[in-house]
Amino acid sequence: MTDAALLSTTYFGPVQWYQKLQRYPHVLIEGCESFVKQTYRNRCLIASAQGVLALSVPVVHLAGSTIQDVRISDHGNWRHQHWQAITSAYGDSPFLEYYEDDLRPFFFERRWEFLLDYNEDICRKMCELIDIHPKLTKTSKYEKKADSIAVQACGKADSIAVQACGKAVADLREANNPSAADFREAIRPKHPLPDADFLPRPYYQVFSRQHGFLPNLSILDLLLNMGPESIYYL
Repeated sequence: MTDAALLSTTYFGPVQWYQKLQRYPHVLIEGCESFVKQTYRNRCLIASAQGVLALSVPVVHLAGSTIQDVRISDHGNWRHQHWQAITSAYGDSPFLEYYEDDLRPFFFERRWEFLLDYNEDICRKMCELIDIHPKLTKTSKYEKKADSIAVQACGKADSIAVQACGKAVADLREANNPSAADFREAIRPKHPLPDADFLPRPYYQVFSRQHGFLPNLSILDLLLNMGPESIYYL
């Protein structure tokens, strides 16, 4: 396994996505790719009484724009709908009440303009709740292949960011294999690519009697069903 993973941004991403945050010393979040519809970039999957339910954040983007330019739309009162879907699906889960106050602000108490910023803050909160501590860096240039992505990371102008970026890149270069494992298109809701490092292990789910175990759902499913033990499944 290489020492870095390259991932696309996600909205309450799947367990597989968070596994990479736990297992790779460095994680690069793609900040310059084009937006792709019907992906985890603005969609998550949860377990409902009816089976797998997709929750999608409506967005506004122009042709040719990058993911960092994608804005969140207020269309359809989606925040309320998502929150209602989550609380309904996990109302009988062991840990909804425990984490409810941590999750509510992402739907009611604050509004984000850009999808990338929204997803980044969600990611940091999920990592905090699960107790994982990934080294995250956003890319500043799109690379078709991941071989040289490490040296393109974190291109901000202020000196603190530059120093942090330089250290991250230096750390990657010191590794035996400085290339990043590219999961940008491998982790997706439809037709995911093979991932030998990810073998979903069953855990308790509210609706397992009706549907059996549903693998690789949103990190919300793992967190709200397993709580502090979530880290052991990553």
